[in-house]
Amino acid sequence: MIHVIRLNAILLASLIIITGCAETLQFTKKSDPTPDSNSTEEATTLLIPPSSSPEVSDEKFDPSVSEIETGSSDPLDASKLAETEPTAKSPDTNETQSMLDEALDFCQVSQEFWQKGELENALEALDQAYSLILQVEAEDNPKLIQQKEDLRFTISKRILEIHASRNIVVNGNHNAIPMEMNRHVKYELERFTTGPEKEFFSAAYKRSGLYRQEIVNALKEAGLPEELAWLPLIESGFKVKALSSARALGLWQFIPSTGYKFGLKRNRYVDERMDPTKATQAAIAYLKELHNIFGDWATVLAAYNCGEGRVLRLIRSQNINYLDNFWDLYERLPRETARYVPRFLATLHILNKPEEYGIDKITPDAPLVYDTVTVSRQVRLKDVAAAVDASEKELIGLNPELRYKLLPGDQYSLRVPAKKGDVLMAKIEQIPVSNLPQASYRYHRVRKGETLSVIARRYRTSASKIARANKIRTTSIIRVGQRLKIPQSGTVVASRTSRNKKSYGQVSRHVVKRGDSLWNLARKYGTTTKKIQRANNLRSSRLSIGQVLKIPGAAADTAPQSQSKIYRVKSGDSPFKIAQMHNMPLERFLRTNKLTPRSKIYPGQKVYVE
Repeated sequence: MIHVIRLNAILLASLIIITGCAETLQFTKKSDPTPDSNSTEEATTLLIPPSSSPEVSDEKFDPSVSEIETGSSDPLDASKLAETEPTAKSPDTNETQSMLDEALDFCQVSQEFWQKGELENALEALDQAYSLILQVEAEDNPKLIQQKEDLRFTISKRILEIHASRNIVVNGNHNAIPMEMNRHVKYELERFTTGPEKEFFSAAYKRSGLYRQEIVNALKEAGLPEELAWLPLIESGFKVKALSSARALGLWQFIPSTGYKFGLKRNRYVDERMDPTKATQAAIAYLKELHNIFGDWATVLAAYNCGEGRVLRLIRSQNINYLDNFWDLYERLPRETARYVPRFLATLHILNKPEEYGIDKITPDAPLVYDTVTVSRQVRLKDVAAAVDASEKELIGLNPELRYKLLPGDQYSLRVPAKKGDVLMAKIEQIPVSNLPQASYRYHRVRKGETLSVIARRYRTSASKIARANKIRTTSIIRVGQRLKIPQSGTVVASRTSRNKKSYGQVSRHVVKRGDSLWNLARKYGTTTKKIQRANNLRSSRLSIGQVLKIPGAAADTAPQSQSKIYRVKSGDSPFKIAQMHNMPLERFLRTNKLTPRSKIYPGQKVYVE
């Protein structure tokens, strides 16, 4: 009977994987920490049909401890499965829920056995769980039915994974990185030392001094090979803000879902994937998990790059024990991943013989030295830098995870230059509080049956403003799926070019700055790109910084006058106060700065005054 149950589960899981009809959702169950884990949370992976599952990235799959974004910052506790039930339960419902809870416990026990390498015991626990859910009858309770289906998919998938893991020789240890030399490694070694990537390698090696010693210390404490401290050289070139085409970010190149899974916070203020210390701890946890799964560092590195799910699928398709020679799998991996392992091994060979490859002539940057101060005030790094007599660039380098150079304002651990911590604490109350600037626009995807008027009512704006923001007419036809810019409250949208003949006789001059283009100049001055090109005899749309342009048809009051000066907004300022302070009519101040009576201004913002 047990073997029949297990066979049915395996066939079901195979069907799921072949058809791709299921996605992954994690339900985390609290448990006591195991000796092999630093985490007090372990997760049970549930599979549910796409119709009811959230969108989850298949980039990196975790068979042991996994926590994927489900729209809430709190993981679901196993005990909470029952909380969704009606408060008044019948005896049958209570008994059914108890059986499902027991099945979930067996899934967790199976997970613990698997982590310890006791595969037979792990399979026996899953058999027990599967036999329990076969006894569950919950035809009249949709929530219990959903729990049953979730567990059934989980058990089936886990059995398949355990059988696949039998094809992996878990005989490595944390200190066994194979220093192989073959044609693949030689090719990458030549690129780094004499080929097109020599400059990249040298620059990355120089930057490594900033972070490597801290990474080495963390690896030693975790019992992992020190050589892994060179992985960021391959991943990001030791650039904390390196961003890949797959949206992987930071020294260790975490995608958002994997970063979240390993505790890297990401919100409006911070993205901890760019924090070297926190990202290193997350990378260590991930590498330890991968080593527990594969037991071979070459495979671990491949899985770190392209995701363990993809590597496991390749293993399942193999009929041989490929890990007797990792390079049997080399040709079947994605090209980027296939090169990843030899690139890392080439790096180790070069750094083991720095004199031979000329690396000894490069002096790595000095490690970062700083004080850490807990700040509960929402202030800008620029203002903090002025208070402690340091440069803003230095503070940005110490706190790269701050997305807008603005502290969150809730017990944030700010790094400041050494011996500046006490200075900051003494002056923190004198630093002005700042806020994130309001976005000028948001975006809307047109749905069936929507018109500009309908969309305008939804966002509390006008159809004419939306039309002007998108360079269309209010009578224009909008298509389903079209992406429209929606101006936020207080945003001034330039009107269409005036047809008044008086505007044609007005000409002003503009000195081209970084970021200028004919299009935004035409919009700024209320004219057209063709008129600017014609007035300046331009054959193309290319501009150069410092170039002086004649702007035809520009209204005299739309651009700041030559006698105007710049005023930096302070805390407590309002358009009325600033206009009164500089003896300007409020209407002129608003028009000069392209503001409306409802516009908001922020400390640090530059405005024109007379």
